[in-house]
Amino acid sequence: MPTSRSYRDSCGMARALDVVGERWALLVVRELLLMPQRFSELRHALPNASSNLLADRLRELEHHGVIRRRKLASTAGPQVYELTEWGRKLEPIVLALSDWGIDAPHPPEPTSLSATSVLIFLRGHVRPDPAAPPIVCRLDLDGSVWTVCVDSGQVQVRSGEPATADISLRTDPKTLGGLLADPASLDAALAEGNVALVGDLLNLKRLLYGVADSPPRHRTSQE
Repeated sequence: MPTSRSYRDSCGMARALDVVGERWALLVVRELLLMPQRFSELRHALPNASSNLLADRLRELEHHGVIRRRKLASTAGPQVYELTEWGRKLEPIVLALSDWGIDAPHPPEPTSLSATSVLIFLRGHVRPDPAAPPIVCRLDLDGSVWTVCVDSGQVQVRSGEPATADISLRTDPKTLGGLLADPASLDAALAEGNVALVGDLLNLKRLLYGVADSPPRHRTSQE
């Protein structure tokens, strides 16, 4: 059942935690930052949360006005969950917490890594050469298609097919996270079949390394 616990503290921080402080709540917000999602998609992204627990968090977040449900215009099927305007204001908080957590100890295996999580890292931490030509990548990540655009030193990510693509990449979130942590492992990932690439390998290396010419000696870890 949804919880109604409260810190009973009038400080703004305590009141915020009354709304999003329950376990899994902020991870639900994270998963909705890039696109609305169905319940089944959220369950796939958060495999360690039971169906009942996830349903409770969704009801609480909806009750507090952080998320809402709506039906997709093109279907009469399941509803999707999306952030409200107020819920969207959590984005810089969630991103800052994610950056802070990079230096925290890794949890014991087995661990999960969602597509949204690794794409947020890609968007925020890869710094391409502003003078390099733009790249459009079609990214098939764990069965979902994304468009990754690299232009003028910025990386933009959106759900769905690109109109045209310079490269097409198929992999899974944990493999992509590993490549961002250690781009030098790309050749091995290709040889082992963990990554499928169509297009110029150099463009993919530019995306992973975040520079046009040579790889940096050190990058922030995303494993």
